[in-house]
Amino acid sequence: MKMEELAKEVKAALPEAAQPEFMRLGLEKLDAFCDEILDLEATLQDVVKLGGADAEKKSSRLIKQLRSFEPSVTMIGQIKAGKTSLVNAMVGRPDLLPADVNPWTSVVTSLHLNAPIPDDAPTASFQFFSQDEWDHLVENGGRIGELSSRAGADEELEKVRKQIAEMREKTKARLGRKFELLLGQKHNYAELNDDLMQRYVCMGDDFEDPDEEDQQGRFADITKSADLYLNTKALPMPICIRDTPGVNDTFMMREQITINALRDSRICVVVLSAHQALSSMDMGLIRLISNVKAREVIIFVNRIDELADPANQVPEIRDSITQTLADNNGPENPQIIFGSAYWANIALSPELDQIVSDSADALYNWAESTLSAEAANMGTHELVWHLSGMPQLYAALSERIAEGPGAEVLAASRKKALNLVSGVRASNEMISMRLEGDEVTVMSADVLKEHLDKLEADNFKLLHDRLDIVFQQFGSRVDQSHRRFLDRALESLLQHLEAKGEQEIWQYSPDGLRMLLRTSYQVMRRNVGAACQEVFGAAAADLSDTYRSAFGVDVKNFTITPPAAPEIPPPVTLGQTIALDLQTSWWKGWWQRRKGYRAFASGFYDLIEAETTPIVAELKERQVADIRAAAERELRDFLEDQRALLEDISSKSELDFADLEDIFGIKAQKEREELFEYIYDELTVTRAGGSA
Repeated sequence: MKMEELAKEVKAALPEAAQPEFMRLGLEKLDAFCDEILDLEATLQDVVKLGGADAEKKSSRLIKQLRSFEPSVTMIGQIKAGKTSLVNAMVGRPDLLPADVNPWTSVVTSLHLNAPIPDDAPTASFQFFSQDEWDHLVENGGRIGELSSRAGADEELEKVRKQIAEMREKTKARLGRKFELLLGQKHNYAELNDDLMQRYVCMGDDFEDPDEEDQQGRFADITKSADLYLNTKALPMPICIRDTPGVNDTFMMREQITINALRDSRICVVVLSAHQALSSMDMGLIRLISNVKAREVIIFVNRIDELADPANQVPEIRDSITQTLADNNGPENPQIIFGSAYWANIALSPELDQIVSDSADALYNWAESTLSAEAANMGTHELVWHLSGMPQLYAALSERIAEGPGAEVLAASRKKALNLVSGVRASNEMISMRLEGDEVTVMSADVLKEHLDKLEADNFKLLHDRLDIVFQQFGSRVDQSHRRFLDRALESLLQHLEAKGEQEIWQYSPDGLRMLLRTSYQVMRRNVGAACQEVFGAAAADLSDTYRSAFGVDVKNFTITPPAAPEIPPPVTLGQTIALDLQTSWWKGWWQRRKGYRAFASGFYDLIEAETTPIVAELKERQVADIRAAAERELRDFLEDQRALLEDISSKSELDFADLEDIFGIKAQKEREELFEYIYDELTVTRAGGSA
C-alpha cells in the first residue's frame, strides 16, 4: 500500500513493538489522506523534471514539510478516568506510560508517533519547571493560593501553604543540592525505557539515600513535560498524542497546564469514567472544552468494563452527559464513544485469560447488545479490541485529522506547488522565446530587487493596517463586555442585599462574561480571516503583475495563488477557573467577613475585576500577538517563495544560448507543455480534502 512507502521515510531506529493487524481498524480515512500526500509528492517530482535544480530544491522542501506534518491530539479529563491506559492502548503498548501515578504528578507527556527525526536526536526528553514556574507554585500556592489570597481567605490559604511546604521539603530531600540547578533544565536520552518513565513521571516513596540516581519518582515533582518518540506501525503517518494530568487538582496547576496543551492541539479527546461520567462537579472540564470547536471535541467514556449492565447503563449515561453539557453551555452534539482501555490492553496481550471475571461478564453483556453480523469473522482478540471502542475512536480521530488540519495542509501545499509550477512555466516561456530568437525585455536584477522590496513593504503595511483595525475593534468589544459584566454583577449583588440582607450568601455565574468574550473572539476570528484574504489576494495580484512586467511573457493558465488565512486557535483561556466558579468554604468566609453594603460592593468589585482582568488581558495581548505573528509569518513565507522564483527566472535571463539548451532543450518543448498541463490539472482538481 502507498502508506507503507511513506512509513519507510520514518527513522527506523525509533523504539518499535510488534502490533496486531486489527489495530488498523478505523484508520481508513488516514490511509486515504496519506495516499493524497503521496500523490502530491509524485506531482512535485514531476515539477523537478521541468524546472531543474532550483525547482528540485523547492519541491524537496515542500515534500519535507508534508512528511513532517504531525497533527496533535490532546487527551484531557478527570483524574483516574483512565486517560493514560487509553493512550497506551492507542499506541499499542499497554505498559508504556505508568497508569497508576500519584495524582500529584503534573507532567504533560507528548508521544510523537512516527515523527521523522534526525539520527542524533534524543528519543526521550524531560523538561523541568523553570524557577519562575516553581516559585509561583511553592511561594504563592499556585492559582488557588493566588485566588485565596486575593479573597482574604486566610484559613484556606494556610491549608494550601502547609501542603505546598510539605511537597517542597520532600522534593528538596529527594534532589538534594542539585535541586536549584535542575530547574529550567532538560534531560535528553537516546533510548527510552521503563526506568526513565518511573524516574521522571511516577511519584515515588521517600528516599533514604538522596544521592541514589535510579529512585522511582526522583524528578517527578519538578518535571513539567515529557516528549517521547516512538514508531507505531498501525498508524500510517506521524501523530502527536498529548496525555495531560487530570484537571480537578488541589492547586489548579494542572488546569493551566491543560490549557497550554489545548492551545497546541486542534483535536481534543475528553476521557470520562463511566462511574462518574459528567456532572456539575466537572464544571472546570466543561468550561475548558466549551471553548474548543464542538466538531473537534470527542468524548470517550472509559471503564465500561466496570459496569454491571453496560447494555442498559450506557444509554442512560449518554443521556446524562448530553443533558449536563446542554445545561452548562458545553459543546453542542459532540461525538460520544463508549469503551474500555482495559479491554483494549487485554486484546493486545498474548493471552485473554488475564481478564477479571466481572469485566468478562460486562464484555459479554456489551457484545450481545452491540455486535453486528460483521463480527462473525473476527478472531477473539480482534473482537475484544472492537468492543473496547478503539476502532470507533480511531475512526473519529482519522476523520477530524483528514477533514481538518490535514485538509488545510494539503490545500496549502497544493497552492505552493501551483505557484512553483507557475513560476517554472513563466521561466520556461521566457527561455523558449529566447531560444526561438524572439527579443525578450527583462527587468534587471537590481530593479527587480527594488521592486520586490517595495511590494513587500506595501503589503506588510496593508496587513498591519487591516489587523490594527480588527484588533482595535476586538479590544473595544472585550473591554465593553468586561465592564458590563462587572456592572451587572455588582447590580445583582446590591439587589440581593436589598431583598435578602447580608445573612443569605449570594452567588453569580461568570458564564455570561465567557459567552460575551467568546462571541467577541469569534467575530475577531472572522474579521482576521477576511483581512488576511484581502491582503494575501492583493499580494498575489501584485506578484502576477510583476511576472508580466519583469519578463514580458504571457503564460497560459498563469496564476499566483494566495495562501489561506492562518488557523486561529480557540480561546481556551476562557476556561480558567475564577472566584465565582468556586462554591467553597472560603467564598462563604469572604461573604461573612464583610459588614455593610458598601464593603460588599467595593470588595466584590475589586475581587472579580482582579480575577477577570488577566483573562481579558490574555485575549487582548497574548492571543492577539500570536494571531498577528501567524498572519505575518504566512505573508512572509509566501513573499519569500515568490522572490526566490522571480530571482531564479531573472538569473536564467542572463545565461548564454549554449547553457539554455543544456538546461531546457528546445526539442522537448511540446512534451514539456503537455506535462505542464497535466500538473496544473492535478493541482487544481477538487479532492476529498478540498481544492487548491
